[in-house]
Amino acid sequence: FIKPYNDDPFVGHLSTPITSSSITKTILKNLPAYRSGLTPLLRGLEIGLAHGYFLIGPFVKLGPLRNSDIALFSGFLSTIGLITILTLGLTIYGIAAFGQNKSVQ
Repeated sequence: FIKPYNDDPFVGHLSTPITSSSITKTILKNLPAYRSGLTPLLRGLEIGLAHGYFLIGPFVKLGPLRNSDIALFSGFLSTIGLITILTLGLTIYGIAAFGQNKSVQ
């Protein structure tokens, strides 16, 4: 059942019933990263919306206000704060690391 992918042992990938099945290929083909016809903006938007649910969940379920009436609202505000801090931090890092060096003449 398990053999080298396309009978080439130098590829470094094994062909198994799971990795070679048509169901797996269909699922992977429908992911936004591999779907044809999407612009990069729509691709990023879809991936961002899907992963955005992972941010608010821990704040709502594990936060200090989890047993109160405002747990969802405080989780939402915590998520907005985290996104703001990450955006500022990554922007500063991007400018410092990848900014154009302006030489003084």
